Amino acid sequence: MADKTANANRFAGDSQRDITAVTTIGMNALKPIMHFQVSMLRMWANSIERFAGNYEKGLEETTTVEGQSDKEERAA
Repeated sequence: MADKTANANRFAGDSQRDITAVTTIGMNALKPIMHFQVSMLRMWANSIERFAGNYEKGLEETTTVEGQSDKEERAA
């Protein structure tokens, strides 16, 4: 009876080691994918920030041009 329990515990330990090994392999395989996704998100965020900056600059230029045209109309 004791032999059966010892064998069962040994097999349970082996399966735990197998699961741990497979999990480690999976996490190591996932790491480059995660790095790629993070870099893509950074590029996307950078593009949005540049777009927002260009948009704000365009609004400022439009406001300046409209202000100048109003002054020209008043002067004429």
